[in-house]
Amino acid sequence: MLIKKKSIAIMSLGALGIVFGDIGTSPLYALQSAFGLSGHHIAISKNNVFGVLSLIIWSVFMVVTVKYVSLIMKANNEGEGGIMALVALVKRHIDNKRLRFALILFGVIGVCLFYGDGVITPAISVLSAVEGLKVVAPSLSSLVIPLALILLTMLFFVQKYGTAAVSHLFGPIMLLWFVTIAGGGVYRIWQYPESLVALSPVTAIAFITQNPVTSFFAMTAVVLAITGVEALYADLGHFGIKPIKRAWFFVVFPSLVLCYIGQGTLLVHFHTHNSNLLIKLFPSFLQFSVLILSTVATIIASQSVITGMFSITKQAIQLDFLPKMSIKHTSNYEIGQIYIPIVNFLLFLAVITLVIVFGSSAKLANAYGIAVSGTIAIDTILFFWVIRYAYKKYIPIMILTSCIIFPIDLVFVSSNLQKIFNGGIYPLVFAAISLLLIKTWTRGEEIVAAERTSKEESFDTFMHIVRSATSPIKRTKGSAIYITQHSDNVPLALENNTNQFKTMPEHLVIVSIKTSGHAHIEPKKRAIVDDLGYNDGISHINLYYGYKDQIDLPNTLKSIRNMSPELNFNPDESTYYVSTDKVMRSRRHNLSRWRKTLYLLMSRNELSDTDFYKLPIDRTEEFSSLISL
Repeated sequence: MLIKKKSIAIMSLGALGIVFGDIGTSPLYALQSAFGLSGHHIAISKNNVFGVLSLIIWSVFMVVTVKYVSLIMKANNEGEGGIMALVALVKRHIDNKRLRFALILFGVIGVCLFYGDGVITPAISVLSAVEGLKVVAPSLSSLVIPLALILLTMLFFVQKYGTAAVSHLFGPIMLLWFVTIAGGGVYRIWQYPESLVALSPVTAIAFITQNPVTSFFAMTAVVLAITGVEALYADLGHFGIKPIKRAWFFVVFPSLVLCYIGQGTLLVHFHTHNSNLLIKLFPSFLQFSVLILSTVATIIASQSVITGMFSITKQAIQLDFLPKMSIKHTSNYEIGQIYIPIVNFLLFLAVITLVIVFGSSAKLANAYGIAVSGTIAIDTILFFWVIRYAYKKYIPIMILTSCIIFPIDLVFVSSNLQKIFNGGIYPLVFAAISLLLIKTWTRGEEIVAAERTSKEESFDTFMHIVRSATSPIKRTKGSAIYITQHSDNVPLALENNTNQFKTMPEHLVIVSIKTSGHAHIEPKKRAIVDDLGYNDGISHINLYYGYKDQIDLPNTLKSIRNMSPELNFNPDESTYYVSTDKVMRSRRHNLSRWRKTLYLLMSRNELSDTDFYKLPIDRTEEFSSLISL
C-alpha cells in the first residue's frame, strides 16, 4: 500500500509538469486582460475586481473540477482521453449513420480548434513571461520581442532531439512554480484579507445581476483562466485519473485561487493594472527570480502544447484523417515522446508570425479564447452522446450535463465571438485550414479507395485462378508478404505479379492493416488469421492497431508466427510487397478542381508505406497502380 501511494505521488508530480503547464501559467495574462493595460476594458473598482475574480474562480471550479475532472473523465476510451478518444467512442457505439457522421464532424472541428488554440498558446505564454522585464528592468523593454523570438526558436529547434533527458525536471519545476504563485498570493492577501470575499459564489452572482453586460464581456477574459483544460483529459492515458485529480485538488487549484485573489488585491489597492500583475505580487528583491521561473514555466507549458499537437496529429493519421507523415520517436523508453517535422515547422512559423504581428501578450489575449471555448463546448456535445449510447447507466449525468454545463459553454462561446474582430479570426483561420485539409484528404481517400476496389479481385476469384488447371501458377521457394490497408480484397501488386510472372512463393501472406476505435490493442489480440481454406501456404491476416499504438509491422508478424501453421516462416527473411497508388486527375466531377489539386499535393508528399510501417528497405518492393481521381 505504501508503494502504491508513493507511485501515485510520483505520477501526480509528473502530471504537474505535463498536464497543468498551460492552465498553470494563465495567471500571467488572464486577470490582467479583463481590465486592459490601462483599465479601459472594465473600470477598476472593488466591486468589479472582486466580481471578475469570483467569476474566474467559480468558472474554473465548474469547468475544470465539475465538468472535466468529475464528469468527462468518466468517458474514457480504455483509460485514454482527449477529443480523439470521444471521436473513437462515437465511431464504436453509435449506429445511426447520420448522427455518427454529424458527431464525428463535430469532433474533427474540435481537433481543428485545438490546432488553432495550440498556435497561440506558446506565443502568449512565453511573451507574457518575458514581458516581466518591463517590471524588473524597464530599460530592457525593447528586448522583450527579440528575447521571446529567441526562446521560441530554441524551443522548436530542440524538438527533434526530444525532451526525455530533461522531462523528469518538469514536474519539480512546475511544483516550485505553483508553490511560488500561491506564496505571492498569500503575501498580498495577508495585507488585505477583505479580498477573500471573491471566494464566495454570492460575489459572482451579485456581479452578474448588477452588471449583466459587463459580466458577459468579462467572460472573454475568464475563459483565459481555463486554457489548457483539454490537456487534463487528453493526458489521462499517461497518468490516470487519480494522479491528475490529486495534483489538481491539492496543488494546482488552491495555488491558482490564491494567486488570482492576490492579483485582485494589487489591482484594488496598489493600482498596478499597467504592469505585469504576477511579477508585482512579490517584493522587488524576488521579482527577477520570479521572472526567470515564470519564463521556464511557460517554456514547459509550451512544450506540453507542442507535444499534444504531435500526439493528436499521430492519432489523426492512424484514424485516416490525415496523410501519413514522418513520425520520429525521440525516446527509447517513452512511447509518447514523438516528433513530427512538418508539424513542428508549420507550428514554428505560425507562432513566430503571431509574436511579430501582435507584439504583446495583451493584444494576443484579444485573439485567445475563441478556439478554447469552441473546443470545450464540442467536448460537452460528444460527451453527451457517448454517455447516452456507451454508458447508459450514467443517464443522470447526461441530464446534469445538459442543464448545467452546456449553458456555461454557450456563454463562453457567445461572449468570445466579439474577439473575431479583435484578432480572434487568426486561430479560426488556422482551424479552418486544418479542417479543409482533413475534409479534402478524407473525401479524396474515399474516391480513391472506391476506384481501387473496383480494380481488385476478391480472394475467392484470386484463389480460383491460382488453382486453375488452365492457368497453372508455379510455386517457388521463399516467402512473401503483401500489404494493404484499404480493403480485404487482393492487393493489386499481388495480382500484377501473379498475372505477369505466373509464379508465387510457397509461403504467401496478405496483410490488411486496420486502425481500431480502441486506443490500444493487445499484441496477442491484434491478428485475425484466415488460411482461406486451401491449406496451400496462402494466408490472409487482418492486423488491428489502436489509434495510439506504434506500428511496426515486421515485429508484429514475428510475434504472431505461432498462431497458425500457415505462418511458419521468418519475417526477417521474407520479401515485402507494397501496393501504392499513383493518383491521376480525371475530368470526373466528384471533387472540385482546386480540391483535387490540394489532394494530389498531399498525396504526392505522403510518407511511403515502407517507412510508415517500418519495413526493411532492402527487402521491400513497391508497385504503383494508376488510380483516377
